[in-house]
Amino acid sequence: MAKQKFALALGGGAARGWAHIGILRGLADAGLEPEIVVGTSIGAIVAGHYAAGRLDMLEDFARQLTRRRVFSFLDLSVSGSGLIAGQRLFDRFDDHLTGVRVEDLPIRFAAIATDLSTGQEVWLRRGLVTDAVRASSAIPGIVKPVSINGRWLIDGCLVNPVPVSVCRALGASVVVGVNLTTEFGRGGICIGDDEEDLSSDVVAEETPITRWNGRGALQLLHRQIFGRSDGAPGITSVILNSFSIFHDRIARARLMGDPPDLLVAPNLTGIGVLDFHLADEMIESGRAAIEPHIQSIQRYLSSPPPALVNTRLFAG
Repeated sequence: MAKQKFALALGGGAARGWAHIGILRGLADAGLEPEIVVGTSIGAIVAGHYAAGRLDMLEDFARQLTRRRVFSFLDLSVSGSGLIAGQRLFDRFDDHLTGVRVEDLPIRFAAIATDLSTGQEVWLRRGLVTDAVRASSAIPGIVKPVSINGRWLIDGCLVNPVPVSVCRALGASVVVGVNLTTEFGRGGICIGDDEEDLSSDVVAEETPITRWNGRGALQLLHRQIFGRSDGAPGITSVILNSFSIFHDRIARARLMGDPPDLLVAPNLTGIGVLDFHLADEMIESGRAAIEPHIQSIQRYLSSPPPALVNTRLFAG
């Protein structure tokens, strides 16, 4: 009897993606290991590390983040096609995944991106894992697009936020989807409301920035990300929250047309799309979300695969 193929479709959600680590940890504790992992945006980053056997490295990195360290990874780009070049952050992921190619992974992996010129959904299934995750997580207007094979690629959430359909296409018979935006609109998304102490050379002032020296650039980047002290959101916050609203609506439509066998939605109320420093809380939320469904997944996997339908016509 053929074995059921188990797949995970990890959705986008910026910082909220650390919950995917908890999902994978909960499955591993129960002895469940997906044979196919497909991710979009932050989901691609987590899926790529998992498929390469480097999830421990990513988890250690995430748990060590503070709000100040997050800020240090964001490199302002005033001349490119995104507010943030992303080089510092992805250099760290390069350290984790140096030289690892998608086609050499022991687990089937794909990252979803969007062709900026045509709007086409692109499945990245060959080449360097780092290139795939960079392209899949290039948030429009925030992170600069990535060029692969002559195509400029951006965040896959624009076309397939929770890539269940790709898992099916890669041969999965049991698909668990993880949606990180189901609570958007109910609890809201809070961005950088805490008052963690920042060094004096990073704290934004409310006076106009008139000098483009190092301090002026830092002030501008801080305002763009965390907003002003009067409560007005920064540019980055506006773009990311707007993108999350769009992402949630696209996800709902795609999942209605191609639902997973199980849809998991971690409780991330009050955690914002820039709260990368709350990894401990999000990882535990992911683990708590998957644990009640372990027995259902085991039942799915122990059931016989769907019978193949014989469509051959016989002459009477």
